[in-house]
Amino acid sequence: MISDVRTIPKPLVQVNQSIIVLSVILTWVTNMEWILLIPLLSGACGVIFRINPIMEVAKRFLKKEPSKYLQEDWEQQQFNQKIAILCLGAGFIGFAFNLPVVGYIFTILVAIAATVALLGFCIGCFIHYQWKMYQYRKLKSQQ
Repeated sequence: MISDVRTIPKPLVQVNQSIIVLSVILTWVTNMEWILLIPLLSGACGVIFRINPIMEVAKRFLKKEPSKYLQEDWEQQQFNQKIAILCLGAGFIGFAFNLPVVGYIFTILVAIAATVALLGFCIGCFIHYQWKMYQYRKLKSQQ
């Protein structure tokens, strides 16, 4: 039986990553931690409700049909988005509660991950792959 594989056009993923990087930089420059809420809440909506507002807006600017673009795996992007939400949330809390070291650590992590992903290497994908391999090896050893 063939299962349906959900995908997301790569340009939409890249817009989301760019918004994360831009929001982090703007937060650092302006000292307004609420800017982190833009990608944080958008990402949370994407994970919880399966609709990412940033991607929905960006979808309107695609020049071709979404299926005509290089596709990213939906499950993988959900995993990556959960990591981004965790880092953005911890960064926001750090800045909001006057714990700038915490804020900077987590926003640096998410900014590096998103920037490196824009350059072609997905850290979240690597972590996800390693997790899946661990689960597979564990299952295999129990048989």
